[in-house]
Amino acid sequence: MNPSSLPISPYPAAVSRRDLWRMIRLVRLLHKLSGNGAYRSHLENVLPVSARFDPGHHAVMMGYDFHLTESGPKLIEVNTNAGGLWYASLCDDPEAAEFSARLGSKLLKTFYDDYARFRNVPESRPKTLVILDENPAEQPLYAEMQIFAALFNKAGIEAVIADPEAIEAKEGGLYLDGKPVDMIYNRHCDFYLESAALANIRAAYLKGQVCLSPNPHAYGLLADKRRMMLWCQIAIMRGFGLSEQELALLAETIPETRLLAELATEEAWRTRKQWVFKPETGYASRGVYVGDKLTKHKLAELVPEDTLIQWRIPPSLTFGEADQTFKTDYRLFVYRDRILGVAARIYQGQVTNLRTENGGFAKVRLIA
Repeated sequence: MNPSSLPISPYPAAVSRRDLWRMIRLVRLLHKLSGNGAYRSHLENVLPVSARFDPGHHAVMMGYDFHLTESGPKLIEVNTNAGGLWYASLCDDPEAAEFSARLGSKLLKTFYDDYARFRNVPESRPKTLVILDENPAEQPLYAEMQIFAALFNKAGIEAVIADPEAIEAKEGGLYLDGKPVDMIYNRHCDFYLESAALANIRAAYLKGQVCLSPNPHAYGLLADKRRMMLWCQIAIMRGFGLSEQELALLAETIPETRLLAELATEEAWRTRKQWVFKPETGYASRGVYVGDKLTKHKLAELVPEDTLIQWRIPPSLTFGEADQTFKTDYRLFVYRDRILGVAARIYQGQVTNLRTENGGFAKVRLIA
């Protein structure tokens, strides 16, 4: 692929060491929170069945997205199938045809660790792995899936990219082309496995027949956007036994997040410029509206019980040539509390996209 056609930017995005450290501290706090018994009990009645089931392992390729402000970083959302690490790595070497040895080794270890936890057998390795998505060849990040498949195959794991319809359920588990599936790297955006197309995978997952990573359990604990409504309620969070220092970190980094249903229609319209409107199960910025661009007609179309409003945190700016300016957000790629990489995404327009000329994933430059 021609490097000029890739969604990578020639312009680096700056972040201070202090802000990066604060992002990392929040990631580690949220991972710790996901294992907190009181926190899990609090969510028990609001999570669907697929998310209440604990498969015994975590979730590969988590992503934490931040905007920077004068008072420090603010978390915008958490993702359980964060894409783009391949393109972010190309910022260092646009001609690369595979992950670097160092990054590839780090990535493989996360998949090995997750599978070993699923099997409860140290050093256990999957023999077959499916990279799962809906119509994967049509997905914008299909090339990244191919790079992951190459990484697994090179490591001796038979890896195939497949649509859910290609996977067959049998009494003992899931099969693809007659071969048992040990692990699924799940890039599908039906996070709770609710669609008919994922029924077989859901059933096998709930029976513990396949290592599905990421999975509904991790999504429900950390990446469901409604969790941010909880994290910004410090009085409730205090009840989970968090320290004052941890509570202060949440207060500093989690923007106010509420249900649209909590506001009267008139108040929502009057204060719209203060908010970003998000569907509670959306992804890839789909259905997201910045308040000052929202029309009365569109506001009336939003379902108040299914729409979140988040205090608007304007993105910081990255400067290119000829007075070009780009909005900027920052993504930490994570396994558990382990940071795998840090990237920026720079863009123009309302929401993050990979279509802006000279925009896309950008290298992060640390400053004092």
